[in-house]
Amino acid sequence: MLTERVKEIFQEIEQFEVATKEQLEQYRQRFVGRKGVVEALFEGLKDIAKEERRAVGQELNALKNFAIDRFAVIQAEFEANDSGTAGPSVDLTLPVTPNQLGSIHPLTLARAKIIEIFERMGFSVADGPEIESDWYNFTALNFPENHPAREMQDTFFVAKNAEDPTQDMLLRTHTSNVQIRMMERQKPPIRAIMPGRVYRNEAISARAHCFFHQVEGLYIDKNVSFKDLKDTLYHFSKEMFDKDVKIRLRPSFFPFTEPSAEIDIWLGTDTEETYRLSKGTGWVEIAGSGMVDPNVLANCGIDPEEYTGFAFGMGIERIAQLRYGVRDLRLYSENDVRFLRQFEGV
Repeated sequence: MLTERVKEIFQEIEQFEVATKEQLEQYRQRFVGRKGVVEALFEGLKDIAKEERRAVGQELNALKNFAIDRFAVIQAEFEANDSGTAGPSVDLTLPVTPNQLGSIHPLTLARAKIIEIFERMGFSVADGPEIESDWYNFTALNFPENHPAREMQDTFFVAKNAEDPTQDMLLRTHTSNVQIRMMERQKPPIRAIMPGRVYRNEAISARAHCFFHQVEGLYIDKNVSFKDLKDTLYHFSKEMFDKDVKIRLRPSFFPFTEPSAEIDIWLGTDTEETYRLSKGTGWVEIAGSGMVDPNVLANCGIDPEEYTGFAFGMGIERIAQLRYGVRDLRLYSENDVRFLRQFEGV
């Protein structure tokens, strides 16, 4: 019977001696090949009664798998022995490869340094959503509905709300939305920085991108003055750039601060690089700042008669550019390994 023949082939496979490659080939032809004895047994299935055919077929499949598995095991042993007799796959006389340090992205390095400096001054770190409502991104920050500053932000809108424009959803254009959320849920004193990614609908070039990174800061308490703002940013500049750094404050305008100022640091014009960065003036802007507008405090439920505060914001890309000499903003997001390897072990 066919089942008895299956048992005989099982025993034959187990007892078949394979000590050379020639014997392995004989094994393959007899048990694994298309013209072997195992395949020949399958032809006998048509003569088996229908009710027994399923069980016999399972036995034949088990036999076939057994033959193939033993062939694979023996073949792997031969290949392993061949590689072993050919000598080591590596030259053991070569010196060992030194451990290579990975690379930290320059924006991560700059962000960590900024956080470290402000944490030493007592600032905590806060975060918030990147998809935000108009209220937190604009209205609560004293942007009137038709204010030109809204157009200057070049906003990516996600969803419009015809009934209530303050609930329009958008990609945040600054991390000031986190400041509003903090002031709404926390009573002064408040002292925190808000690092994060922001988005603006701008053409991508060496000097601009549709997304970039900011760090904003907020300090709200009783009797906070403009001098506190100036001293904070001066200390930050000394820690980030140089102990002898020179800074200046230029009057400016922001809807959410009054008075407002932009912060410049002195690079000089001694080299082609500093001349280019400063556009020949020797000064480079690093931040915008000012005293928090009383309307913003009132929008968040803080009494502007009792509390004052300052706020500032700076681009991490600009700080990284000044620290590491990166000229093209596009390099930060292209993941070019050649660029990233320049910061190994920094």
